[in-house]
Amino acid sequence: MWRRVLALVVKELLAVMRDRKSRTVLILPPLVQLVIFGYAATYDLDRAPIAIYDQDASEASRDLVARFVGSPTFHLAATLNSAEEIDALIDSRQIALALTIDRRFTRDLLTGRPAPVQVIVDGRNSNTALLIEGYVGAIVADFSLAWAAAHGGRAPPAALEMRARYNPTLSSRWFFLPSIVGLLTQIVTLLVVSLSVARERETGTFDQLLVTPLRQVDILIGKGLPGLLIGLVEASVIVAAAVWWFEVPLRGGLIALYLGLFLFVIAVAGVGLMISSLAATQQQALLGVFLFMVPSIILSGFATPIANMPAWEQQLTLINPMRYFLVVVRAVFLEGADVASLAQQYWPMAAIGAVTLAAAAWLFRRRTT
Repeated sequence: MWRRVLALVVKELLAVMRDRKSRTVLILPPLVQLVIFGYAATYDLDRAPIAIYDQDASEASRDLVARFVGSPTFHLAATLNSAEEIDALIDSRQIALALTIDRRFTRDLLTGRPAPVQVIVDGRNSNTALLIEGYVGAIVADFSLAWAAAHGGRAPPAALEMRARYNPTLSSRWFFLPSIVGLLTQIVTLLVVSLSVARERETGTFDQLLVTPLRQVDILIGKGLPGLLIGLVEASVIVAAAVWWFEVPLRGGLIALYLGLFLFVIAVAGVGLMISSLAATQQQALLGVFLFMVPSIILSGFATPIANMPAWEQQLTLINPMRYFLVVVRAVFLEGADVASLAQQYWPMAAIGAVTLAAAAWLFRRRTT
């Protein structure tokens, strides 16, 4: 049996690798997507353009302005002479933030009264606006502490000292890049597996395959294994790039990571075989991949936390293998998790894989009888 299956696996791999278009689809898009996601998928602010209207023009206001200008988060795009200029700059997206320092700023500081500083943020992108507000609050709070210490003012009764566990720099790239391992692996595995049987039907060689000594289960395994192998290889390349190119720490062991990866790829291969068994053409298979891929990503916690979803939607995520693998890959990369601590994520992927493979075998048997 296994010699026949191995021969079919080799045939499938040769069919994929000898076809220039297939090689291009398997190699080039994942690498391009890795680079694009690696650099673009980030919530971090970097040199957000700001405008400053300093009505006080004092030593204190210049100190505050210098803290904004010297921050890597902001860069000074305009120095204003009137408040009327702000609306036009924000409307044209030339600035993301306008800082207005009142003419009574220094006097209020010296008399111990609240010194007014107005911040106007472009709220069209609410996530960026919230990040800007957080950075502005931190800069102003740091200025206030420094002013109080230099002028004998009272220090605040409680001082907040923040430490971020697992991600001390709070770099969103550390959060996104491990997730991209799951995203791109799923895309590649689904494409390879879902197109396998459909390609045979489209070229007219599927009937020839059925009259060979191969049993239906042999054909199913032979069609699924190439996708599994290619998915594991693609995932290894992405993991290596995340660690050595993007410098995301891999704190856990490879056994914990690859056990989760193996179970994830099996579950995804089962879905791909279901799609391939139902599709009569490669175009139908691609449509099936698209219909599965989009909900799978949305319901995985890739970009938005599952806990923030409605209760009925959270129940849907339980049948999504990517949901569990993202927990595994993030925990291994950032937390140094081991196999024992991730057992609650492994068995659902194994169960989903068993169900999808059984369903694929049933559909395959039904379509060939």
